[in-house]
Amino acid sequence: MRHFEAVLFDAGDTLIRLAGGEVLIRRAAAALGAAPPDPAEVARVWRRVLARSGTAEELAKGRDLSTARHREVWTALYTEAGCERLAAGLSDRLYALTVSAVSWEAFPDTVPTLAALRDRGVRVGVVSDTGFDLRPALDLLGLSPYLDTVVMSYEYGVCKPAATVFRTACERLRVPPARVLMVGDNPLTDSGAVAAGLHVFLLPPPAPTGPRGLARVLALTC
Repeated sequence: MRHFEAVLFDAGDTLIRLAGGEVLIRRAAAALGAAPPDPAEVARVWRRVLARSGTAEELAKGRDLSTARHREVWTALYTEAGCERLAAGLSDRLYALTVSAVSWEAFPDTVPTLAALRDRGVRVGVVSDTGFDLRPALDLLGLSPYLDTVVMSYEYGVCKPAATVFRTACERLRVPPARVLMVGDNPLTDSGAVAAGLHVFLLPPPAPTGPRGLARVLALTC
């Protein structure tokens, strides 16, 4: 008998990711008509963004509770990381690219994994802390046909690790929490599914290129 009847996935850095932060910074600068920024400084700015974006301090700012708060927190983070020193107005322009569907890419093993789960009769959903609508990106990347539900924090006003987020997704999938596997990458947020009665599988940080390692999920749903 299969152990799990449904799998919930985090979105960012689990199924999808921004397609090159440094590339987006250069694109944002070009859109402003600014001179091409120094590549070394672009790399330093993006490293500062990555270093701060997943910290407990940043997560506590409520950036994923509403679209307005998301924009406010992320543009401030971009500014503090040094974007405005590269070009005036870069923080706002970079934010616009961040929330654009075309700026996201799926990992090479994302669609094959979702398709394999669908073939096995496993229900699949996404539970994401996000302050903007991910569905256009999921549509563009071909993920939506394999998803039975998408639960985004800004639509409910509550973020992971709150148990209610995971229970809501289970209810929408019509599967008891004990029969659901939550797959994510952030122990600060995704591990909250344990309190909701789910099992949790946490992935290590993604490699710069190549598959995400989602085949391990298939091994757990045999």
